Amino acid sequence: MLEYLDKPVMSCINCSCKSSLFSLLNQDELEMVEKSRLNVVFKPGETIRKQGTQMTHVISVSSGMAKLYLEGIESRNAILRIVRPTNFIGGPGIYLDQMHHYTVMALMESSVCFIDMNVFKEIIRRNNSFAEEFMKDFSRNTLNVYNRLLYLTQKQMPGRMADSLLYLFEEIFESDHFPMLLSKQDLADLSAMSRDSAVKILRSFEREGIIRFDEKELRLLDHESLRKISRIG
Repeated sequence: MLEYLDKPVMSCINCSCKSSLFSLLNQDELEMVEKSRLNVVFKPGETIRKQGTQMTHVISVSSGMAKLYLEGIESRNAILRIVRPTNFIGGPGIYLDQMHHYTVMALMESSVCFIDMNVFKEIIRRNNSFAEEFMKDFSRNTLNVYNRLLYLTQKQMPGRMADSLLYLFEEIFESDHFPMLLSKQDLADLSAMSRDSAVKILRSFEREGIIRFDEKELRLLDHESLRKISRIG
């Protein structure tokens, strides 16, 4: 069950967990956001937003972590990226059809602020600096997705899995080890392969001394070898 925080302890004005984009808002604009927002705490595995539903809010992840993915045919999904604090999530539906074009699901307990889309669009119209930075952020995320899709179409499965692991180690967790918040199916969805193929490759990497993993943790043992597999595809 979701936990709704109708009266959060901290407001948008003094919140230390808001997106850096909000530092570009003035006092009046922050108050607009404060009056329209709803803070919700999601448990692991709960859906934050559902592909194909009407879009009424944009969201800012204050804490926790989530996966953003496209729902495919016969429950085959494609994870586009992992969302960390304090990422801001909008989407093409804001200005196209007011629909969610992907699903976002919590990987761990996550606090999310929902901001009324009409308020957000009004701030975009008022504040040129905020609008420009929002478009830069959206463009960076889109370019990253383009690059990942290119790799997924041009590399063999070991190279794709190596890319996914490097993405997690270097960009998401920024560490040589991380807790197993993602399932083996998630790793498969991130690498565009079946779960069985993903497990087979992970076991191969483990036998070669490149990684070590169990139900609690995945650890990188040989960064150079993983980088080489990524490079040769």
